[in-house]
Amino acid sequence: MFMSKTLANASAAAVASMTLFALALTPVPAVANHHAEAPTADIVETAVAAGSFKTLTAAVQAAGLEATLRSDGPFTVFAPTDEAFAKLPAGTVEMLLKPENRDQLVSILTYHVLPGNVYSKSLAGKQIEAATVQGTTVAVDGTDGVKVDNANVIKADIKTSNGVIHVIDSVLMP
Repeated sequence: MFMSKTLANASAAAVASMTLFALALTPVPAVANHHAEAPTADIVETAVAAGSFKTLTAAVQAAGLEATLRSDGPFTVFAPTDEAFAKLPAGTVEMLLKPENRDQLVSILTYHVLPGNVYSKSLAGKQIEAATVQGTTVAVDGTDGVKVDNANVIKADIKTSNGVIHVIDSVLMP
């Protein structure tokens, strides 16, 4: 009886060891790199979720540009933070949000947008004039960080489903 129990235990241990050995040799699929996955949120959804672009998203809605920034794109958006809008003279934002100033608001907002995907690595070490969706050009200086006109890019290359966002510390004025 002792011998049969010992053999049974040894046999169970051998099966367990072989199972663990087999599991160790089983190929494990590579875990997907979450950074390589395509983003599912568009430019507007990404800005809203960030929480620091309330003024920008309100302006985009007031200008009637929300549907455009949700479309396929791709677009590159230089997105001023709420703090950037707060630097404007008192009353400027309120004035721009009025329906009678919609054309001026559209002009300012589209000055913050480039067609296509423009990533910071393509700007590094360069000084260029980039065509905006507004129709004029914006000065981009990538020789010491990235500067757009007089605004500093404080966070670059936020990928969205329809483009890329670069966060800036000042509102650009055409």
